[in-house]
Amino acid sequence: MADEKKHSLFIMFHIARFFLGGVFIYASYDKIINPEAFARIVFNYQILPHNLVNLAAIILPWIELIVGFCLIIGWWIPGAVVIVTALLIVFISASLFNLARGLDVHCGCFSAGVLETTSARLSILRDTFFLAVSFFLIYMVFWVKKKSGFQSVEFRG
Repeated sequence: MADEKKHSLFIMFHIARFFLGGVFIYASYDKIINPEAFARIVFNYQILPHNLVNLAAIILPWIELIVGFCLIIGWWIPGAVVIVTALLIVFISASLFNLARGLDVHCGCFSAGVLETTSARLSILRDTFFLAVSFFLIYMVFWVKKKSGFQSVEFRG
């Protein structure tokens, strides 16, 4: 029975990392090819100093792309999971902060253009689901691995 549970966790772990890796790769694509439009979105959040907006708009999508690939190919999983979780916490916090200020800012989550019509509340809900998936991955990488000897090539790095 314990082996069945380990096998189920192993399958769920792979599904979760492929899913979240795919989400982050997909989210990075449009922002990488349209950095100017994404910089406007970052500016609209009114959180960063003006001189850091362009830097964030250039670097953030590449971080999303790299950690997404790390999750999918199984390289540097512990670091990728921590970075993905931190990014999701920052994204949710920024959206909540702007909602509290009465600003309904286009999140720029999957598109740097204004065609994305997801409300701030819906994007927070969606990102919270992604955060739950990332917490599952953190649990698998940092606790299950150590407690049960759950070993896999995917935990290397």
